Amino acid sequence: MLSLLLCNTLLLLSAISAASATTLGVTYNPSAPNLPPPERVVSTLQSLHVSAVRLLDPTPAAVRAFAYTNITLLLSVPNNLIPSFAANSSAASLWLHTHVLPYHPRTHISLISAGSDVITTTAISDSTTDPSTTLLPAMRNLHLSLLDLGIRTISVSTTFSFIDIMTTSFPPSSAEFQEPIGSLIIHPLLQFLEETNSSFLVNIYPYNVYRINSEIPIGFALFQEHPFNFRDDVTTGVRYRNLFDMMVDSVIAALAISGQENIPVIVAGTGWPSETEAQAAGNYAEMYLKGLLRHLRSGLGTPLMKEGVAEAYIYQLFDEADLRHNNDENGTIGAAASGGTGQHWGIMYPNMTMKYHVHFSGTTRVLENCKRLVEMALASLVSILLFL
Repeated sequence: MLSLLLCNTLLLLSAISAASATTLGVTYNPSAPNLPPPERVVSTLQSLHVSAVRLLDPTPAAVRAFAYTNITLLLSVPNNLIPSFAANSSAASLWLHTHVLPYHPRTHISLISAGSDVITTTAISDSTTDPSTTLLPAMRNLHLSLLDLGIRTISVSTTFSFIDIMTTSFPPSSAEFQEPIGSLIIHPLLQFLEETNSSFLVNIYPYNVYRINSEIPIGFALFQEHPFNFRDDVTTGVRYRNLFDMMVDSVIAALAISGQENIPVIVAGTGWPSETEAQAAGNYAEMYLKGLLRHLRSGLGTPLMKEGVAEAYIYQLFDEADLRHNNDENGTIGAAASGGTGQHWGIMYPNMTMKYHVHFSGTTRVLENCKRLVEMALASLVSILLFL
């Protein structure tokens, strides 16, 4: 009787936890040169059991290729269109008529990001444009244009870079949005997200924080398990065992300070570049991806957000041929490319073979969760036996 109850309790807990695991996806730029046709890419993604794709600089052909699949799309509007969207709602409407209306709802589009890392790319490519006066109006015009088209299932947001908007990554309890970005851009934007039931999108690259902070152990950034591989937030008493969770919780803390802790968080881009100097110590990119996928599939979330981020997209599917061009013109690279040249973020070759042995499918609990499951199950059993 006892063993049967234990088994059933464990199965129930596993099912609940698996159901709350983060949706895993990849970023894919169909506008990049020398890539296979979208139909072939979609077929491969289906075979890999990828459930979500963030389309950078989407093309109508790519959006159409995802029709009648179980893959959900997040479309990113190129940064160079944001000023025109802000100035004229008809520009936003025209883009929707080209990229969304002909394919919705056969293609499952869940969200549109008005630009990506707009603060960074605007400062680099167009110092005359002020994101504080264009970003939110562009988002509002996109949202209103969707409503005018009778589409109410697609939300609108934008994508920020962690390094652009956060004061610190540790301790998370001390994190706030940088000023004046917080007051001028983020706080009004959060109100819009709350009003429209949308999500907060942020690119989180532990590689970039590790690269500029020499005191961070590489194992802490790569989800490696070591006895002393942790950092404690003395304010909250929370122990962190990887840099990714620290960065996510910094965003959560900043949202809470802004009074918007209930807005869902989506990691719109994360990954690790393959670098020549790292090969001697092991393939850091593969180690990061495996650790990330294992962690996100566990359903444990982060210390401050037990349900975890709603979605996470691995940057990126293929290496970009011209990082600087894409960064300046389309805003599709952003923080990912800030590490310099000679880096390759792609997880797949153009011949559709994987660079790394990573798997997107499967919701089986990992070993690190067994102890927690058993403890929860035993606690439940005690409660049950008290009523027997």
